Amino acid sequence: MAATRPNNRHRIRTACLALLAALPLGACQTRQAQLAQDDDSAWYIGAKADKPFDIPLVDTGRLDPKYRRQTVAYTGLEAPGTIVVDIDQRQLFLVQEGGTAQRYGVGVGKAGFSWKGEARVGRKGVWPDWSPTPTMVSLHPDLPRTRKGGLDNPLGARALYLYQGNRDILFRIHGTNEPWSIGEQMSSGCVRMLNEDVADLFERVPVGTRVIVKRGGRDRV
Repeated sequence: MAATRPNNRHRIRTACLALLAALPLGACQTRQAQLAQDDDSAWYIGAKADKPFDIPLVDTGRLDPKYRRQTVAYTGLEAPGTIVVDIDQRQLFLVQEGGTAQRYGVGVGKAGFSWKGEARVGRKGVWPDWSPTPTMVSLHPDLPRTRKGGLDNPLGARALYLYQGNRDILFRIHGTNEPWSIGEQMSSGCVRMLNEDVADLFERVPVGTRVIVKRGGRDRV
């Protein structure tokens, strides 16, 4: 779980940037070139050992402090173990015992694409493959129909697939290869996290975890 040695850092960073330049389509698609407006290499500071790929580590000092992973006080009514996503605040909370929560910064859907409601984690994926939803294909017919998991995959290092009953609602909580999008409203609907953060969340929650996504302070219309 150690970070890469300094002499490997440049190699990891170069590989990440080469992959990021190769059309990072979003499952949860984004304005790529517009946001890569400064030196992308400044975002990456090493990597954490993982399989089959190491997880690129981000300089979280570049994020607004409210989007950095931390334990915070939590006064909501949800039971410990619940995931609560606040679309307006661009934050995800994993409710814990004792009136606290693990809080993460997230990127969310652009206007007209955000979903809200209640679901559960129906399955979990490690370096998952990506496929566009039917809506995405209708809007962008030239999209590839699948992409294997990897550093350039829009779902990143981990994905939590949300279900209602036995139905996959095509809404994901997943990693991203665009760390600058955390705190932004720009995806095609899914909730994106830093790869290191979604890997942390992945280890903390089992399949079946309750998920509440709120917008305007509510999870219902």
